[in-house]
Amino acid sequence: MDTHKKLLSSLPKTDELLKHESLVALQQTFPRPVVLDAVRDAVERVRAAIRVGEDIAFDGDTLAADAIRIAEARMRPSLRPVINATGIIVHTNLGRSRLAEDALRAVVEVAGNYSTLEYDVETGERGSRHSHVEKLICDVTGAEAAIAVNNNAAAVLLVVTALASRKEAIVSRGQQVEIGGSFRIPDVMRQSGAKMVEVGATNKTHLSDYAAAITPKTGLMLKVHSSNFRVVGFTEEVSLADLVELGMERGVPIYEDQGSGVLIDLGPYGLPDEPTVRSSIEAGVDVVSVSGDKLLGGPQAGIIAGKREFIARLKKHPLARALRLDKMTLAALEATLRLYLDPDRALLEIPTLHMLTRRPSDVAASARLLVDRIVESTGDAFWVAAMPDVSRAGGGALPLADIPTTIVTLAPRTMSVNHLEERLRLGCPTIVARIRDGRVILDPRTLAHHEEALVVDRLAEIAAGEPA
Repeated sequence: MDTHKKLLSSLPKTDELLKHESLVALQQTFPRPVVLDAVRDAVERVRAAIRVGEDIAFDGDTLAADAIRIAEARMRPSLRPVINATGIIVHTNLGRSRLAEDALRAVVEVAGNYSTLEYDVETGERGSRHSHVEKLICDVTGAEAAIAVNNNAAAVLLVVTALASRKEAIVSRGQQVEIGGSFRIPDVMRQSGAKMVEVGATNKTHLSDYAAAITPKTGLMLKVHSSNFRVVGFTEEVSLADLVELGMERGVPIYEDQGSGVLIDLGPYGLPDEPTVRSSIEAGVDVVSVSGDKLLGGPQAGIIAGKREFIARLKKHPLARALRLDKMTLAALEATLRLYLDPDRALLEIPTLHMLTRRPSDVAASARLLVDRIVESTGDAFWVAAMPDVSRAGGGALPLADIPTTIVTLAPRTMSVNHLEERLRLGCPTIVARIRDGRVILDPRTLAHHEEALVVDRLAEIAAGEPA
């Protein structure tokens, strides 16, 4: 018998390996089928290595250890928390906005109990799920009525379908935007059943362009706010106020897709001027929609506010049911909106707003303290420094905003920068950082206070040479 056959024949049987002490203990925590599959995979990996001629050593202990690693990887949640050290505040890939503590508590309470989702406790009869957030939306925006659906893309689809299906929808050529996932305004128009009528040029659109395009078949005029891009230079676009005036004269509803979802004027905090929902409502727009999980800082949702007659049509449309929010999202959105009743409290307690408006001097102090703690915990394992940089709003919002920050840069002495980034990303907790100019970059602006200690501890583990 050759060496390969001897090795193959010496592989323990699955039933025998399952009796290993560590695997018996594992079956007290993990389902037996998971452990069984992990054992089979561990044995098959060794079998495959032997067949291709690899020089591999194994015994019951090493196979059991490999099976445990496989089982733990399979039982680890795919959707799990990460620490965002990138400096991108509304990070789409990392779940956009983190929720306020009030919103978290509301979700847990509602998720663990029956709720008043569609039950009116005053009358004892069926209620409407729209009622949980409608008054709050109206209070913080000045709108007559409102409805919330599962994201702003859904909001756009619902509004255009309900108000302009089999009619014409006028939109400027310069506002035919594409957002994440190849979601394009022309595609929404086709799906809604509306006929898109393009007016103006890419860089310039005049009020006369809209006026000339209006016909008896016009269902609405759509203004798309460029929340995720800017056209600069020789440009001109029609103001919302002028468009509203034209709509009133010609009897055509005006719908603004505002995108980012700004409920508080961020200009006083050094950020670019962005229209607030209230400013659009005060300008007389008939319907405006925004995202709930961008600058608003809440859960994924599409908030639609406006005049009562148009919101009523949206509520009655069949799509409204298909796009409705679930109880947990409603709970988080309600709690977030309630914070906006006190703008000062909202700026302090809604993480997205707090990070956006945090003073650069405070971030610099956090960065210097983080440098000291890293050096104290890791010795000379890294070259560590604090230096000025910029954070980003992210999430397709405030595209031209350079938010002053102070970053912490790390250059490892005994491993590559790519290896350090990988160890942070694949470790526990998962820490997502950036690499630039041969260094790993950590931005304290997007780190919660308790996360700074976790980052230091993880770097200390790496510096101590923990197993990869």
